[in-house]
Amino acid sequence: MAQSPKSASGRSDLLERKGASVSLPRPRMKRAEKAALTRDKLLSSAAVVVGEYGYREASVQRITSHAGIAQGTFYLYFESRQLLFDELLPHFGRVLLEHVRARAHGAKGFFEVEEIGVRAVFDYLQEHPWFWRVLNEAEVEAPKAWAAHHAEVSQRYVKFLCRAVEHGEITGYSKDEMGTLAYMLIAARDYLYIYTKSPLRPSDAGNDDVIRTYMRFLCHGLKVHKA
Repeated sequence: MAQSPKSASGRSDLLERKGASVSLPRPRMKRAEKAALTRDKLLSSAAVVVGEYGYREASVQRITSHAGIAQGTFYLYFESRQLLFDELLPHFGRVLLEHVRARAHGAKGFFEVEEIGVRAVFDYLQEHPWFWRVLNEAEVEAPKAWAAHHAEVSQRYVKFLCRAVEHGEITGYSKDEMGTLAYMLIAARDYLYIYTKSPLRPSDAGNDDVIRTYMRFLCHGLKVHKA
């Protein structure tokens, strides 16, 4: 009686038992997936190049060379270098915010989430040193990007603060003051990060003491009662 043909998995098992190398075909990427991958690669390369050379010296040639992509391909995704710059900070700003959100998942209460968030921001900046230059030079070189990024960050922060007021974690302030508080705390984070890199601090100093002082300041400054 004739044997039925072996299945693909059966052939694979047989080849593996005989010591043969098995190379199964990979599923082909769709055109849209390839395009999205190339676009992300250009954005990632632009971030690294801006971090090293600054916006003004981040040429299309440098960006595409870093990405390993033909220079002409750049213009299939961005009409100009400036249009890429206008997307750069908002794109990685959302990546940073998602990084913070993921780290704080499961945390309870404003002050616990805030401490985890500050640590997550400092860690991200440590792991992606180019972000700091992308952020700070954008105010001059990519003002649309800078404005969009800060609008998103401040709006999220205001909502976060308003929830803390509703839950009684922040007292002595009205919701109308949350915009001011949000910008104060965003600025504090930025300057505290600069301080962690200050030559006044030991090169091997961690961030624990800085974050501990920041959190003590918040606890005393936000947990107050109206006169």
